[in-house]
Amino acid sequence: MKKLLIVISSGLMLMLTGCIKNDIATYTNQTIEWDAAAWNANTSPFTYPMMTRVPIFGFATGTSAPSLTRASGTIRLRVNLVGAQAATDRTFAYQFSQSESTAAPGTHFEAVSGKGSIAANSSYGYVDLKILNPGPSVGTATIVLQLVNNESFKASVNYAKIGLSVAQN
Repeated sequence: MKKLLIVISSGLMLMLTGCIKNDIATYTNQTIEWDAAAWNANTSPFTYPMMTRVPIFGFATGTSAPSLTRASGTIRLRVNLVGAQAATDRTFAYQFSQSESTAAPGTHFEAVSGKGSIAANSSYGYVDLKILNPGPSVGTATIVLQLVNNESFKASVNYAKIGLSVAQN
């Protein structure tokens, strides 16, 4: 009786288990995003984070990161590729948003080129932003950068903008 019960139990276990077909999902889009926008929360009332500290790659920026000030010099912002890497270098496009910024190119920061590149077989590109020191004043100067679509990449819907609030005192 025990052998029959074991055989029936084993048979039921085999019949009630099976394989589930796993479809392999292939992401074919080539999207880019600001790394800091993906890791840090949006700042009200904006739809993007307004950074007051130098962003840290691959992590939320904490209070241990240096503050953004007029003496920060050149800061490096990372752009993430969401999609397959390519065997060749590719360029991405970004722009300074004058309507959302209080900073002036040439006064608070060096004018941006609007182009960056992601090296072959890489998932990251970088934008170097040189903060200028116009001398002490009151308040902050905000710089808003936005990734834009080009022939190589589409800008992420949620992480295409990043704001930098640079203390002027």
